[in-house]
Amino acid sequence: MSDQTSASRGRGATPAGPRGLPLVGSLLAYERDPYGFITRLAREHGDVARFEILGNELYQLNSPEAIEHVLVTNNGNYVKGELFQRALGPVTGNGILNSEGEFWRRQRHRIEPAFHPDRIEEYAETMVERTRATTERWTDGAVLDVHEQTMGLTLGIVAEALFGTDVGRDVATVGRALETVMTFQEGHTAELIPFELPTPARRRFEAAIDDLDRVVYGIVDERRRALREAGELGDGGSAGATDDDATGPTGRDDVVSWLLAATDGSGERMSRRQVRDEVMTLLLAGHETTALALTFTCWLLAQHTAVEERLLEELADVLEGRDPEIGDLDDLPYLEQVVTESLRLYPPVPGIIREAVADDVVTGYRVPAGTTVSMNQWTVHRDPRYYDDPLAFRPGRWTDEFRRSLPPLAYFPFSAGPRRCIGDRFALLEAKLVLATLLPRFHLELVSPASLDLLDTITARPSGPVEMRVHERGG
Repeated sequence: MSDQTSASRGRGATPAGPRGLPLVGSLLAYERDPYGFITRLAREHGDVARFEILGNELYQLNSPEAIEHVLVTNNGNYVKGELFQRALGPVTGNGILNSEGEFWRRQRHRIEPAFHPDRIEEYAETMVERTRATTERWTDGAVLDVHEQTMGLTLGIVAEALFGTDVGRDVATVGRALETVMTFQEGHTAELIPFELPTPARRRFEAAIDDLDRVVYGIVDERRRALREAGELGDGGSAGATDDDATGPTGRDDVVSWLLAATDGSGERMSRRQVRDEVMTLLLAGHETTALALTFTCWLLAQHTAVEERLLEELADVLEGRDPEIGDLDDLPYLEQVVTESLRLYPPVPGIIREAVADDVVTGYRVPAGTTVSMNQWTVHRDPRYYDDPLAFRPGRWTDEFRRSLPPLAYFPFSAGPRRCIGDRFALLEAKLVLATLLPRFHLELVSPASLDLLDTITARPSGPVEMRVHERGG
């Protein structure tokens, strides 16, 4: 008996989970309330829970230890997988968000210089200037969709800072296209319909990708022409930057120019399509998530006046009426706590999925090869085991002592391990500088309901406008 028990433990146990319905499994329960479903799964079925949707077996990991095993300790055994590729492959192609293995490592190495701390500091002025330009168009008493405003703002920032271009005329096009792309991926309903079937939703989805391609290829081709005219993009590898260089091509250091001119050891450059995939990835991921973080933070501050007042006092003491600079951020600890707490309660990416390459055992549970595992910031960030009064917006909880007390992956808004978001520093800097520029000038009064319905898409997007009334602060 004891030998059998020992052998069973060595192979790992099968996790528990809801029984579901014939054929569809837990699909209906999930579709009715996605965020409620994953929360119940975590609270009722332990650190590793099993469920099925349309014949697909999925494991939800609900403890920091299990998540650390997949994302960090044994990350080589887990790839993005079929479900992830199905969701984002048509949009971001083989960019660093989707690619795997040695190709991914080479591409990430090519892009990393753009996010070196020294380079990120250079983007600070653009972030502040773009925020000022956006808010100068606001009028006292106007009602605005704050999510629409932050989407336009962050799109302009990422385009100018990383790509050295102005996409002002394309903001509306990108916004509409992104809305179509994201809502097409909502829930698991799309899995019921063959991917190739030309439904009206699929035609809108493909038209949206065409619109995004027009914008992105326009950026790529404009940069290519500029490099050729400057003599910085010849036919061979000697004229370009190599993958081991720390800076971009001569005279130009935007990411698109870097990608176009960079060569590998054999002198080969990226194809036009591959540059498009990388630029599309950075364009979408680099502005969608930060826009959501800003939207959620403004929405939370509008309902917590004591937090807003304390933050305004800190900003007034440090800035003394001027625009923020990157050097001010070390003197704004409460601002950092506000952003950290907002990302805890409302992580822009509420969950991560991976697929096991080979059989594995995760915190005592067997994970067969081919199994999709999900790891949800939404549930872990709200777990009462790690956060007292977890649904409360309490920035002050983020003391140094509290941070040290948390398990390593009880907080992971930007994922973890080798696939941690490459733009995490950029996003945090942007969020803090935008708020520090905006809040001393305007109070945002919530007009929309005090509840926030979120779509079940790749990101946690509001289901409708987040309307706020603009009040210009006096004197």
